[in-house]
Amino acid sequence: MLSDPIVALATPPGRSALALIRLSGRGAFDVAARALRPFRVEPARAVHRVQVVHPATGERVDDGLAASFPGPRSYTGEDLVEISTHGGLVAPAAAVAVLVAAGARPAAPGEFTRRAVLNGKLDLLQAEATGDLIDAGSPAQARRALQQLERGLSTRLERLRADLLELEALIAYDIDFPDEDEGPVAPERVEHAWLAARDRIAQLLATAPEGERLREGALLVIAGRPNAGKSSLFNALLGTDRAIVTEVPGTTRDAIEAHAVLEGFPFRLVDTAGLRSSDDRVEKIGIEVSRKYLAAADLVVFCREEAGAGAGAGSRERYDRERDRFLAKVRAPLIVVDTKIDLVDRPTARPPDRLGVSAVTGEGLAELRRRLAETAFGRLLALGDVEPVVTRARHRAALERALTEVEAFRVARASGVDAAATATHLRAAMGALDDLIGVVTPDDVLDRVFASFCVGK
Repeated sequence: MLSDPIVALATPPGRSALALIRLSGRGAFDVAARALRPFRVEPARAVHRVQVVHPATGERVDDGLAASFPGPRSYTGEDLVEISTHGGLVAPAAAVAVLVAAGARPAAPGEFTRRAVLNGKLDLLQAEATGDLIDAGSPAQARRALQQLERGLSTRLERLRADLLELEALIAYDIDFPDEDEGPVAPERVEHAWLAARDRIAQLLATAPEGERLREGALLVIAGRPNAGKSSLFNALLGTDRAIVTEVPGTTRDAIEAHAVLEGFPFRLVDTAGLRSSDDRVEKIGIEVSRKYLAAADLVVFCREEAGAGAGAGSRERYDRERDRFLAKVRAPLIVVDTKIDLVDRPTARPPDRLGVSAVTGEGLAELRRRLAETAFGRLLALGDVEPVVTRARHRAALERALTEVEAFRVARASGVDAAATATHLRAAMGALDDLIGVVTPDDVLDRVFASFCVGK
């Protein structure tokens, strides 16, 4: 493992009051002593004022504050120095250049956190949570990342690993005492332990669809006939006028995507071209794009103009036929919305599974937001912020491997396979959990995890 001194700006470049620079690795204090005057290691974790000077010329490039964090009691587990300089573009860049001239090298993306993992300060799940917390764009994402950073998922997996280890210990009795009648451990006890472990893995795995959706944002596609109020609803949910709205049918020719936070959860809103038969070449391309979005959607809002609202409105039966025809291939959950209800003098009764909204007055929007959050993230809402959730494809793949091995153990045992051979499935399941936590992690996995990190993290 490389432990040479590395340096990077830990805050975004640009106009700001302050900037933070990190310096870490074996010899970091020597590098700091050549570039900071005066530099003191003691007292540790105490801030003192310094001048940032070029080690060769003695030229002062900035004034700042510095604090030393001797390893292993630091973020990386190595000797680490954090330097606060003035913000902007010039001063932080000049300070980093001075530290490079003093013997450090520029850090790679995520290298500080990678060293924290390799030095045992964080496990791989916590490292991923660090990146997720930085990237969080909604309160729900931030809460989940913080819970994982506090080892919520790690602790659950460690308990699950302990359950599998205990189950393997029970099987060891069959190996050590083969002459006992059915072994010293009752088969029912082994079955109960297996069932408990299998169910715990399955319960965690069941959170993966919504957990991954939480991390990426739920793909919400707004569909319907032309001039059904799709773009107006899109703008109302987004809170800004992003899509063009006119009374001319077919105004939207292409899909428009934007991020929004609804009830604290992340959504990727998509306004699509109106679904209808058309001879217009450009509109036909837009309709085909709409169908592709519908095929990939996590949930769909189908807009239908409230019966009686405007000259183009038809009967409820005609709208229902349109909905069935255009959304016959949609597999995502569907919420039907009657739009433009502000234009109806006497609102008609609608079934409980259909909502009425007005993008003009805002009526019905709060209920629609609540319904969208419940539909896309109902399991997470039920779990609250206490139970851990699987948020990445890597997590899901490891748990699927563990579940496959645990189920293979039971099949092998029921088939009369030798006890030592059945136990290999339990060890393989524990290996999958070790990969998930990062007990032994190949470099290529680490490269993928930290590739998206910012340089100073």
